[in-house]
Amino acid sequence: MEHLVKRAYARTTSTPNATMTTLASPTLGATSGRSLWLVDMIAGATGPMHVFDTEQIWTVIDGHATIEIDGAARALGAGDTLVIPARAERQVHAATACRMLVTGDATAIASVPGESESRGTPAWIS
Repeated sequence: MEHLVKRAYARTTSTPNATMTTLASPTLGATSGRSLWLVDMIAGATGPMHVFDTEQIWTVIDGHATIEIDGAARALGAGDTLVIPARAERQVHAATACRMLVTGDATAIASVPGESESRGTPAWIS
């Protein structure tokens, strides 16, 4: 059965580095295990180094970003897609203002290298 998530039901979460807009997730009633969200970053913003226990797929919609994966930087422009494997250390840097579309497992657990406890599933993914 299909599900429609109206724009009015999308959930927005802001951090110091980006604004995430949840477009589809189990908590929005639209999926049984996947999430889809937008990431908007201003030019020069850099997210923290972090790890997810599941694969994610990132597509740049507008602008340019550099995503570091396990120490190797990948430059992405509009239309580029990067598949980030589970358990890879990653850090996202906005070279320009950029918008990215991301999908991944709705139960993904985030952690930060050096921290003893995981950070759980971020609000924009659940």
